Amino acid sequence: MIAVTGATGKLGRLVIAFLLQRIPANEIVAAVRNPDKAADLAAQGVVVREADYTRPETLERAFSGIDKLLLISSSEIGQRVQHHRNVIDAARRAGVKLLVYTSLLHADTSQINLAEEHRRTEADIQASGLAYVLLRNGWYTENYEDTVRAAVQYGALVGSAGDGRIASAGRADYAEAAAVVLTTEGHDGKIYELAGDEAWTMDDLAREISRQVGKEIPYQNMEAEEYAALLARSGIPEAYAKMIAGWDVAIAAGSLFDDGRKLSALIRRPTTPMARTVEAWLKN
Repeated sequence: MIAVTGATGKLGRLVIAFLLQRIPANEIVAAVRNPDKAADLAAQGVVVREADYTRPETLERAFSGIDKLLLISSSEIGQRVQHHRNVIDAARRAGVKLLVYTSLLHADTSQINLAEEHRRTEADIQASGLAYVLLRNGWYTENYEDTVRAAVQYGALVGSAGDGRIASAGRADYAEAAAVVLTTEGHDGKIYELAGDEAWTMDDLAREISRQVGKEIPYQNMEAEEYAALLARSGIPEAYAKMIAGWDVAIAAGSLFDDGRKLSALIRRPTTPMARTVEAWLKN
């Protein structure tokens, strides 16, 4: 059987959907913190089990009889390492044969502050004795939906990413790649740097928004401190605003660029273009 943690999250639900296209529902376990939120998955025949990253006793029960496990990284920044260790330990005790982990693009060298927790988890996995696959996911294009909508509303796209190239892809592209790895052989020990086929800059994004709305939406590059202050004034908590600005600085340094096309090779189709994702937002 194949289990997916965080199966009611945005990525998890997409992974389950792709798995359902490839294997019978009763061979899929949705490992979730709140089983009530997975009622729709259960109705499709997916096995639903409680699995709370903060309660190790739920994890070993959830992983009983599991051959392959997808560990979708915890959403709680600052607590991820322990959450993931709980999963890794439970997977080892339950006899899981393959652990697949959603990490961050170029986690070993990335300047994005999120990379540190991923690096530590990767080290824990590699030291665990479990067979593993590391899916180092790049940015989801969907990360920019609020940014794009704000740009249309206020007439300008702002940030601190400079000319940094962002090889993003749609969340569904990464989900499909995970489903492929979970249902095919030959991936043990692999580290996949997954990113979109076409990299773009914030200037490119601004031009695409402008084209689609029929008016000029320029990109205004700002110093990181100025950008963080602007975000804070918009209502984003100060600490998180500084984190977002810091991500842009790392993007400017190249942390989200990759041209290896490993993602499209896994899913055997081109990744979703940024323009198509933006178009879907602006139609709604």
